[in-house]
Amino acid sequence: MKILVALTYYKPYVSGLTIYAARVAEAWARAGHEVTVLTSQHLPELPQEEILNGVRIIREPVLLKISKGTVMPKFWLEAASFIKEADVVNIHLPQLESGMLSRLGRKYGKKVILTYHCDLQMPSGTINALANKGVLWMNDIAFRNCDAVVTNSQDYADHSEILAKVKEKVRIIQPPVELPELDEADFISFRERVQAEQYDPIIGMACRFAADKGVEVLLDALPKVLAEFPKAAVFFMGPYENVLGEAAYYERLKPRIDELIRAGHWQFMGKLPDEEVPAFYRCIDVLAMPSLNRTDSFGLVQIEAMINGKPVAASNLPGIRVPVTRHEMGEVFPVGDSDALADALLRILREKRKYSEESCCEIRKMYSPDHVAAMYEELF
Repeated sequence: MKILVALTYYKPYVSGLTIYAARVAEAWARAGHEVTVLTSQHLPELPQEEILNGVRIIREPVLLKISKGTVMPKFWLEAASFIKEADVVNIHLPQLESGMLSRLGRKYGKKVILTYHCDLQMPSGTINALANKGVLWMNDIAFRNCDAVVTNSQDYADHSEILAKVKEKVRIIQPPVELPELDEADFISFRERVQAEQYDPIIGMACRFAADKGVEVLLDALPKVLAEFPKAAVFFMGPYENVLGEAAYYERLKPRIDELIRAGHWQFMGKLPDEEVPAFYRCIDVLAMPSLNRTDSFGLVQIEAMINGKPVAASNLPGIRVPVTRHEMGEVFPVGDSDALADALLRILREKRKYSEESCCEIRKMYSPDHVAAMYEELF
């Protein structure tokens, strides 16, 4: 089968959306399908065409950016030719080009499957407001011209005003999660490098440093946690400097974080190599996910923590609360409530519950990219 995947950003850009798309695309390639990804050349130094893990990647030059959206003049010519060759078109939303891509798919008689990651909630500002309207308009066109809309959970679908418009087309497929095997010697080396033995407990946070992730909620919760656990620290894994569109947010919180770093209560891990990510989860005692809005619809990192036996304190948002409630590995707290987050973390840390290897293995199987890719194939 020839599968065309279209999305605004792809590797090496890091977000839940790009990680999801890459994992499924590479799983399709392993299964013997011919997979092409059509995306933006969001960094000028990236090659316009390459094959990565069996997936052909076509990157279109960017003329200008509107908020996090891109304007790519050559995109439509390329898109039309690739859609003609494809059997199935998989479009990831939100995406400014989604409406026209779906119309081209319908025009050429192709099956069009949308993967709907989240409801878009842009920061304030005139340009962002216009970009938001443009994306919503394109979403509506895409919905009218697609055959199915895949989203991560029924919980999220039930609480989305946008998905309510296409309820009959919605299909639920859980997101893909995988981590490399961790060598014990590599784990010991990682622990020594980050001096993990100095901290007890370690609270993990794994995401881009972005306003919708609720970093300040965790910052406000820490004093209460430190009062009971004075050697506690936060390990933050993910990009934190020069994150697209988030510079002002980082600068606003940086003085508080710098103070915590000096006191030994915060470490920035940065974007870790794939082989070191499992070591991060093995090091932490609990993962915090204090997301603030619906731009997070599930939280792949929650499953990454759980397959390493680590519980999660997650915001009570549609979709975000699903991993904790489904697998009973953690606590859910009210959105934006730092005091409640502190209480949730403290309950988890006091309990020190050990989750069974058997349950962790079952979670790993359920979310494996090959399993998720097969569910898509059945839908195709």
